[in-house]
Amino acid sequence: MWVPEEGLRHQNGGEYSSRLVPHCGEQRASLHCVAAFEQGRRRPICVMDQIEHRLRVSEEHAGLRLDAALARLLPEYSRSRIKQWILHGEVTLDGARVSPRTAVSAGQTIVVLAKLNAVAETTAEPIQLDVVFADDDIIIINKPVGLIVHPGAGNPAGTLVNGLLHQWPELERLPRAGLVHRLDKDTTGLLVCARSLPAHTQLVRALQDRLIEREYRAVCLGSMTAGGCFDAPIGRHATHRTRMTVRPDGREAVTHYRVLLRFTAHSLVAVRLETGRTHQIRVHFADAGHPLVGDAAYGGRNRIPGGLSADQRDAVAQFNRQALHASRLALDHPVSGERLTFSAPMPPDLRRLVESLTDQPADSLQLDELEWPTPAT
Repeated sequence: MWVPEEGLRHQNGGEYSSRLVPHCGEQRASLHCVAAFEQGRRRPICVMDQIEHRLRVSEEHAGLRLDAALARLLPEYSRSRIKQWILHGEVTLDGARVSPRTAVSAGQTIVVLAKLNAVAETTAEPIQLDVVFADDDIIIINKPVGLIVHPGAGNPAGTLVNGLLHQWPELERLPRAGLVHRLDKDTTGLLVCARSLPAHTQLVRALQDRLIEREYRAVCLGSMTAGGCFDAPIGRHATHRTRMTVRPDGREAVTHYRVLLRFTAHSLVAVRLETGRTHQIRVHFADAGHPLVGDAAYGGRNRIPGGLSADQRDAVAQFNRQALHASRLALDHPVSGERLTFSAPMPPDLRRLVESLTDQPADSLQLDELEWPTPAT
């Protein structure tokens, strides 16, 4: 649905027009705004190289800083992105470049002419991905063990991002190729990826506002109590710079847990994140004296407690990654607002570990049916 810019009223106040401008070699075709109105919200119909918005400031936004006014008028973009556009001269106020803190007045015209930069130096690769769900706005991936999420030093290829760009090339125009959060290389389970900039902005905000539920399954050392909460700040380790640690000057970190099964010297726990610090679950459990099985970084060599059978000792000793799986993800769809819940079955290696620790077939335990325990009424 293409609509003309004349006479269009912005839903958040003020007059509004916009364009998406595709780059086609040396030719540039200017297409009038792609604004489809669904359930009272503006939704871009396609993703292209360059975006253009023209807005007139209303009395409602008079007196606000330019970046604050734009954040209200264009809620599909993050305020940090808007600020960068202003600093790079991609936003003008009545035709002039100004600073983000410049106050706006009623009747002034704001023009945004900005590029969506591609993911730098990331090559698309045909990597097989376990796609749990995909539509025009989001993608849910079940990440296997050993797959790195983002390219980095020493890992420029073979990552989840490389695979995403092969299957959905348009993701190159989004921050982090649309990924909203990440999992460690050896953690398995669910990740959400956005397919458009508005969807990405909405999901990042939902994550910051703690509206996305992330639930994990983990096997840790020791017999834990029924449940509890770790509320301890996490920051970078003073000497081991690739590790995190609990420290008083760290960032807020809150982890909730419930015990699902107890074994001779280990526990299967359900974990929910209230915050999302790097290695948060691994750090909190290790700090409490219950490191995850196989976590060499935070638990050292696999501890073999007494009371285990020979087979159980072997199973623990040979488990060579942190026993952690992102099993459940619940979020509001960034466009429709519908609440969506996704689940990923426990991977085979973790099932075998649990089976060994219980001396029962994993199927008989119905591990994937175990739910977050609720208090008895």
